[in-house]
Amino acid sequence: MSGTTRPAKPRFVIFAHNATYDKLHQVATLGLTAAAMGKEVLVILLFWTIKKLADGRLDEVDFPPEYASAGDEVRRLLKEKKVPTISEMFQEAKAVGSLRLIACSAGLEYMGVDAARVAKNVDEVMGLPSILSLTAHAETKLFI
Repeated sequence: MSGTTRPAKPRFVIFAHNATYDKLHQVATLGLTAAAMGKEVLVILLFWTIKKLADGRLDEVDFPPEYASAGDEVRRLLKEKKVPTISEMFQEAKAVGSLRLIACSAGLEYMGVDAARVAKNVDEVMGLPSILSLTAHAETKLFI
């Protein structure tokens, strides 16, 4: 098999901007599913997701104001159905495949977050030009 190269895994990119639970749940489930399907998953954390991660609230089950009235019922159902937390889904994605969490360095600055506060919870902190280069030829790109 000399001279043969293995094709690269298809890259699946999620730009995660919104940090309410309903949006983060989609980021985590799509990332986990794509990783389990053999894709290289990159989750790019922007603005509010960076802030929520830095504040240690990534697994908080919160909703946008228009859905807040249903919050208690949804929280009950999530517990009853034993839905994993956002952090657990990210860890599972890493265990079954390839998922990297990347924080945008500009987002850290704009949200007033010191990189040290998120460093242990992300795989890398990267500038926007590097992020755009890394994601340029992705098979799938989502903005959530």
